[in-house]
Amino acid sequence: MISHIWIHMQMIDLSQRVWSLFYAGKSKSDDLFDKLDTNKLNAHLKELMPGLTAKVFRTYNASITLDEMLNKETKDGDVAEKVVIYQRANKEVAIICNHQRSISKSHSAQMSRLTEKITELKGVLKELKIDLDRAKKGKPPLKDADGKQKRNLTPEVYYNSLEKKIAQTNAKIEKMERDMQTKEDLKTVALGTSKINYLDPRITVAWCKRHEVPIEKIFNKSLLAKFAWAMDVDPDFRF
Repeated sequence: MISHIWIHMQMIDLSQRVWSLFYAGKSKSDDLFDKLDTNKLNAHLKELMPGLTAKVFRTYNASITLDEMLNKETKDGDVAEKVVIYQRANKEVAIICNHQRSISKSHSAQMSRLTEKITELKGVLKELKIDLDRAKKGKPPLKDADGKQKRNLTPEVYYNSLEKKIAQTNAKIEKMERDMQTKEDLKTVALGTSKINYLDPRITVAWCKRHEVPIEKIFNKSLLAKFAWAMDVDPDFRF
């Protein structure tokens, strides 16, 4: 109990000191850390560890966060699902680094188009399932939107064709819904800044190798050229 009280009193004392140093006598429009600049901070950090700077600390924090999240969150799945996991981890890093962006002017229009396409595909899927049910009962397919009789193949071929089309349509819907969710999640986050300046590229390259994700899905051409030195990293590399 005494130790808890001591810790509480220390926190109160720290809060009072922080208040007097940074808050006292200021208006909402004043800079909070006006007595601290990068040079002073870096000088202090170098006293703690030679070569340590604010950017080095930030780079370490960003890289260890990416490495741990990728290792924890990556499960079995297709390439598209794994790319989404990477983007979520990259998003957390961007939030830590405060890499924000304004919402794109085209965001709303893009979301509307995706919604329309998904609705259209769900209509196609519903029709395919009706035809499949009819095929199971030995009935011919329904007429198309123009009132024409659909191509009537042999029962076995037609049945297999419908099952294949249903699977393909479901996959398209899932991908579009995933893309839509990703666009919404990342609309105010800038992923590129941390990827270019604060993340050890070996983490990404090793993760791609371990999980059979083409590196081109994560790095564009300019980043592939910039980080060519990291491409030979061992798949088991951990930061």
